[in-house]
Amino acid sequence: MTTTPCGGPADRYVPHPRLRGGHRMTLFTWGRPRRFPRLPPPVPRYFDVAPDARVLAHCHWQPEPRRRPTLVALHGLEGSSRAHYMRGLADKAFAAGMNAVLLNQRNCGGTEALSAGLYHSGLSADPRAVIEELIELDRLPAIAVAGYSLGGNVAVRLAGDYGAEAPPQLRAIVAVSPTMHLAMCVEALERPANRLYQWNFVRNLKRRMRRKARAWPGRFDLGRLGPVRTVREFDERFTAPHHGFLDAADYYHRASSLRVVDRVRVPTLVVSAADDPFIPPEQFQHPGIVENPRVTVQVTPHGGHCGFYARAGTGFDGYWAERRAVEVVRERASPTT
Repeated sequence: MTTTPCGGPADRYVPHPRLRGGHRMTLFTWGRPRRFPRLPPPVPRYFDVAPDARVLAHCHWQPEPRRRPTLVALHGLEGSSRAHYMRGLADKAFAAGMNAVLLNQRNCGGTEALSAGLYHSGLSADPRAVIEELIELDRLPAIAVAGYSLGGNVAVRLAGDYGAEAPPQLRAIVAVSPTMHLAMCVEALERPANRLYQWNFVRNLKRRMRRKARAWPGRFDLGRLGPVRTVREFDERFTAPHHGFLDAADYYHRASSLRVVDRVRVPTLVVSAADDPFIPPEQFQHPGIVENPRVTVQVTPHGGHCGFYARAGTGFDGYWAERRAVEVVRERASPTT
């Protein structure tokens, strides 16, 4: 692992002076409306990632896509391609001359009818199928993956699952506030101070399961949904048994990217904040990270969960992590490098 001191102007994160608390930063960036007038409308595209699963991506293509690097973005728990950070990444990537592929995980973004099953936090096979199609069908020469929160775990898991067999076109991974140690992150989410986040996640998980049951009548027992009050309970009743895990604890262990991070060979940047309410920085001291020179970890004192809002300036809207991710892609994923 390389630990960056954030020494240069492009690397250093300086939080907005009014948003130094982790909760304050998180809630501000979650709730703040954003608009992207310079970003053209996306082109929808469907990818068949398994015999019974299709996912939807919203793509922003440059006029000559094969001559440009491509950023594939992965959202967090119960997010979608419409999440503000996904569109923020696309806005910055497109302005930098890149293609942007905003991938909805299974059932997300209103796609419950497209897949028979559910998604989970370690399901790296789906973005892998997408990347392979972009390489084989579209002939894209340089691809990077950026994931937020759960999507960050999936991104690192993807690189670890590839190991030394990663395609040469996959140039970089960026994980922002990643849930790399799922059990540790779920435990942190269960702290009393985080009950608002827990409530929001559970509310959205329940809504999705009800939509899923309408799309696939008779497949899911919604009678098990009513008593669910935590993400752990949801995973115990739905995610774990659906995917063949013994229970939630087994799911968290087997799906965590920390299990495979020692095998990562793609240059990877992990960005997180010490004041993130439910991503404990202790997870980044895992030997698989510390001893892997391909993985760089940047833990900033402030930033909240997927927040990292700074003072806006000329040509900069204040969302530092998005800018940092695009800079890494620019450095690592030029088609000529």
